[in-house]
Amino acid sequence: MSYPNRRHFLVTGLAAGAAVTLPAILPATAARATSSGELTTDPFTLGVASGDPDHEGFVLWTRLAQQPLAEDGLGGMPQRPYTVQWQVYEDERCRHVVRAGVSVAAPEWGHSVHVEVDRLRPGREYWYRFRVGRYVSPVGRTRTAPHPLTYGGPLAMAFVSCAQYEHGYFTSYRRLAEDRPDIILHLGDYQYEYTKDTYTIPGGNIRDHEGPETETLANYRQRHAQYKADPDLQAAHAAAPWLVVWDDHELDNNWADEVPEKPQNPQPNFLARREAAFRAYYENMPLRRTSIPRGIDMQLYRRIRWGRLATFHMLDTRQYRDDQGCGDGYRDCPASVDPARSITGAEQEAWLLDGFRQSRAQWDIIGQQVFFAQRDNNDGPAKITSQDAWDGYVASRRRITQGWVDAEVRNAVVLTGDVHAHWAGDLKLDYDDPTGPSVGSELVTSSVSTTGDGADSDPAAHPFLAINPHLKFYNNQRGYVLTRIDKDLMSADFKVVPRVQVPDAESYTRATFVMEDRVPGVRQTYLRPLDPALRRANEMTVEDTVRMETERP
Repeated sequence: MSYPNRRHFLVTGLAAGAAVTLPAILPATAARATSSGELTTDPFTLGVASGDPDHEGFVLWTRLAQQPLAEDGLGGMPQRPYTVQWQVYEDERCRHVVRAGVSVAAPEWGHSVHVEVDRLRPGREYWYRFRVGRYVSPVGRTRTAPHPLTYGGPLAMAFVSCAQYEHGYFTSYRRLAEDRPDIILHLGDYQYEYTKDTYTIPGGNIRDHEGPETETLANYRQRHAQYKADPDLQAAHAAAPWLVVWDDHELDNNWADEVPEKPQNPQPNFLARREAAFRAYYENMPLRRTSIPRGIDMQLYRRIRWGRLATFHMLDTRQYRDDQGCGDGYRDCPASVDPARSITGAEQEAWLLDGFRQSRAQWDIIGQQVFFAQRDNNDGPAKITSQDAWDGYVASRRRITQGWVDAEVRNAVVLTGDVHAHWAGDLKLDYDDPTGPSVGSELVTSSVSTTGDGADSDPAAHPFLAINPHLKFYNNQRGYVLTRIDKDLMSADFKVVPRVQVPDAESYTRATFVMEDRVPGVRQTYLRPLDPALRRANEMTVEDTVRMETERP
């Protein structure tokens, strides 16, 4: 089978489809159901997506919106359901249909479509598209996981986090799509809740959010639509299946269970806001029906198996956590070591530990939101750490780490977002003993755009690495992480986009780390040289890092 080059795929995959003809797949009764109230403009303005693959299928997603930025959140769609055709193909030219059907896009769910496709062959690429009336969607590429008893070939997995629309262009999504990974993990902060001119960067934001701060269902639908209308984000969604989990900005900065960011400023409608945010999140993501929200609750933690090669444990560290013990910033906080406190909640923790015990995967990969390893920012006896991260829930972290050690997990790798910078490090049972054994690895992706361009520096010069010797790498540029997972080795390229405040910048690999089978911890194999002229001007201090992570409205 021949494949188009990377840029050709993106151009053809995102082309408008109004003039394309699909084979007729609707029964006569369904065809009649769409004949009245025919749409007059293209409703596929938000693109297409797929997600949560298994060895037999995946979820296909789209959402109809003729006017994506409509203030009422309805996307300019009439208040009536529409029958949407979908087709899955075994070839990129969409000539050979292997599965087809119809789905209803209902106004109650923002005219979103979630199709759970099954009965496909394992370990295969597929392509898909939708049709409503005379309009045809862009084409998306997706794939099934290998059979549970096989390893399949090498897995190209990428992960991203933190895309603030106002702070920069989504070039990382575009470059990620061009890499053609097999699967993409989004670890949270897919969208931001602020109204324009609220969360600003030096020199001013380059784009503006539409609408007020998101509090209602209409607000969240409008905000999701504004992000989904971005062509770079659409390219990434169309390139591969996604596994998504949220962090805080999908609802409210630094929220914890039923507690808003600033409880001293009462939000009497916070639970209604949470319900609206969860509903809009489901409407706009390629999630299975198991994640349909029920009031203020939504089942988002789940497990995806990629044959025998890898198991992805996707966590939710927001919905069930105890509130931050001493506020959200860097603190020397007695509550952080309270054994009764949890960042996952008891039920999710038990589910995760049981997954470790049952796992026979070569690599157990934990996809989650906030920094897992200890990051002490004080070189004296005090331990000053971020209370919004796992450092604020030390006993919870210890139980989970001990859990994978006791279960004899072969290779434990934690994936993280949130902090708007690239990091890599070793994981320990006891971070106060730097000579103790490593028991796992952590890879942290920078932001797609949040905080703007950033700057390069000598990674070894960051003071956190001296204070915390288990931390091995730091970079304050925007970007993503692209990994290759084999039976014996997992490699991670830390990709950076040096400018996001201008469109279409090129990306490059700043550093590469590897994790060897049954050898816990990360090992650097490549580091791009830094221009000596930039070294001194761009050194990061402790204060710089704290400010970058905590200076939000």
